[in-house]
Amino acid sequence: MSTATTASVSTHILDTSVGRPARGVAVALSARGGRDAEWQTLGGSATDADGRCKDLPALPEGTTRVRLDFAVAPYFENQRAEAQQDAPANRDSGAGVFFPEVAITFAVVPGEHYHVPLLLNPFGYSVYRGS
Repeated sequence: MSTATTASVSTHILDTSVGRPARGVAVALSARGGRDAEWQTLGGSATDADGRCKDLPALPEGTTRVRLDFAVAPYFENQRAEAQQDAPANRDSGAGVFFPEVAITFAVVPGEHYHVPLLLNPFGYSVYRGS
């Protein structure tokens, strides 16, 4: 919950390659109080079955920049392993994921809530400010 002196952040991930939420993606939250300040790692979470992180840490007062770090490679490795188990005759070449990590940095102002959805597939991503 945000107050007049802090901002708040939430996120969710949709795997657009399968049209479903991305479960189990580790998300780390960092903040800083200006573009020249040091990043402070606040903690993290993992996406639930709905692709949402419902327990990201609160932002400290004075935060002006936020970074969300998504560890997507383990998610896609798990997806590939499950697909191979279900249909071993259709194994891919093992090329992997092009973006193993996604880091999104954005500016915030006190009192505002920022919902930042990540639309993800093995070879690209898109992000936007949601509501």
